[in-house]
Amino acid sequence: MDKIVIQGGARLDGEIEVSGAKNASLPILAATLLSSEPQTLLGIPKLMDVTTTQKLLQRMGAKITEQDGTCSVQVGTVENCEASYDLVKTMRASILVLGPLVARCGEAHVSLPGGCAIGARPIQLHLTALEKMGAEIKIEHGMIHAKAGKLKGAKIYFELPTVTGTENLMMAATLAEGTTTIENAACEPEIVDLAQFLNACGARINGAGTDRITIQGVASLKGASYRVMPDRIEAGTFMIAAAITKGDLVIRHGRSEHLVSVIDKLRGAGATISEEKDLLRVKGGAIHAVDVKTLPYPGFPTDMQAQMMALMSISDGLSVITETIFENRFNHVAELRRMGAQIRLEGNHAVIKGVPKLSGAPVMASDLRASASLILAGLVAQGETEVLRIYHLDRGYERIEEKLSKVGATIRRVKGSA
Repeated sequence: MDKIVIQGGARLDGEIEVSGAKNASLPILAATLLSSEPQTLLGIPKLMDVTTTQKLLQRMGAKITEQDGTCSVQVGTVENCEASYDLVKTMRASILVLGPLVARCGEAHVSLPGGCAIGARPIQLHLTALEKMGAEIKIEHGMIHAKAGKLKGAKIYFELPTVTGTENLMMAATLAEGTTTIENAACEPEIVDLAQFLNACGARINGAGTDRITIQGVASLKGASYRVMPDRIEAGTFMIAAAITKGDLVIRHGRSEHLVSVIDKLRGAGATISEEKDLLRVKGGAIHAVDVKTLPYPGFPTDMQAQMMALMSISDGLSVITETIFENRFNHVAELRRMGAQIRLEGNHAVIKGVPKLSGAPVMASDLRASASLILAGLVAQGETEVLRIYHLDRGYERIEEKLSKVGATIRRVKGSA
């Protein structure tokens, strides 16, 4: 397996570009199952999760071509309504094909999903909502079997806001008979992006980005051309890269409206941040300790928790990071400790006493965002850091080592190492 090798101590300076959002690209790709007409998608990043989704769609009959940053998808006929374990096991977002398949084909056979080991993400909310819309659901031998003659509009209430659940039901409802309302819906920008794509295809969705979404079903969807939003988590990661190295980075395609909570905490931690349309500039300074609590959007993202912990590891005081979304999302703590970080876990709280410096060491990534956290720590650590198991990293960051190298990091990918 590949590894990332970093020589720490370089100050980052220059301009860095954010790729299209992974967490918007995956549901939008799944949504192409809803129409027989060609879809033109711009800004889809080259990531392992995207490749996995494309393979999944191709098994179902999709014709996919890519050229000059444009991904063209057409599912003229759905030839196979099954998402098998060999692909689904690597990526939890595979569950997003469930709603579109049932809506268009009247049935779906989807393996129970896998993905990063960061905690339980129950899909029962998806299944219960589909049942309210008239689907019959069975789970046998690790597979979800769903059947429906025709989905019917329904009133859906989620006990907890669920991003993939909101997306799945929103897609299913586009072709259902009548009107569907989703109460206590998740509000993430990626949900808004999916709704905008679906509306461009002829769907009738209102309220995306609020906790109440209304979908009036239509008979069919047409083709559209659509550009995926920039990746707010990648942008946030680059913001912390500037702060942790006391650098000066211009982050192109960084949308401040998607990063309000992150910007607030980084300013509190000593960074100077300038906001312009489609651009952020971050200058690092003395790093102050700040407390962080992850919350559903627009709160501080759980996907930025590990990166913020790397920054707090070299702050000037004591900070507490509280994780409220996933119960197993502190797997990076042991690896940061190997680099000299002083972190104590108390349930879902991480108590961090900042140290003057970190030391390079071999470390192992446990999940996607942990990978980014270890790279950030490596950028500022004394000596060499090797980050192993970076296949997690490649699921969500496009050419991150190349992008960081161009702004001054001494970082490289080494092929074929264990």
